[in-house]
Amino acid sequence: MANAGMTILIASASGSQTENVQDKADRSVCPAILRGAHHKCPACGDGRIYSSYLKVADECAHCGTELHHHRADDAPPYVTIFVVGHMILFGVMTLEKAYAPEAWVHALIWVPLTLVLSLTLLPKVKGAFIGLQWALRMHGFGSGPDPAQPDEIEPDASQS
Repeated sequence: MANAGMTILIASASGSQTENVQDKADRSVCPAILRGAHHKCPACGDGRIYSSYLKVADECAHCGTELHHHRADDAPPYVTIFVVGHMILFGVMTLEKAYAPEAWVHALIWVPLTLVLSLTLLPKVKGAFIGLQWALRMHGFGSGPDPAQPDEIEPDASQS
């Protein structure tokens, strides 16, 4: 099935006008999520998504994709807490059932492990959410040409 252009009606204060808009090709969700989880640009997979630990770069240095549109605010910490919490709880319950150690042993093992797992997993989860948002064209990621697929967007000759 070929991508067909569609006509949409845009209403403005000065009247209304029609504009020819091409259907945009779907972006692959799984590769975008995996690229984000590996701290890479969801569009090209080469550029870095972060400029520091959790600070997302404004745009990809390799392909120029704007990354500042992301809205990965609260979801990554919630997912991180959920996953790490279940991993730690499983370990605590298993260790308690098998050996019944003192409370200080639990604290010595699980507090540092919780911190390390949380700090390691959080940027990966945030990157995955940014990749998901990019793939689904959410929060401004759908506007403008797609640098990952430049051949699929053709300029409209009627706008010249």
